[in-house]
Amino acid sequence: MTPARLTQQENTIMNASPITSWEGVSAYFTYADNPFVIGLCFVAAVGVFAGLIGTIIHHEASAFDPHND
Repeated sequence: MTPARLTQQENTIMNASPITSWEGVSAYFTYADNPFVIGLCFVAAVGVFAGLIGTIIHHEASAFDPHND
């Protein structure tokens, strides 16, 4: 069932979006026109990922170190 075919009662019952048609809908990307902010978000994501991997490596090394005797 497409959003345009929902009746007002179905829309109210389902507590759905008030959008009744996808005609003319655009996508909005925050900071899409600002390469600096996109780069900053990318660097932050890489930093979080690197920190996670580093934490996992440290934990695994210290957790299994006593078993290497």
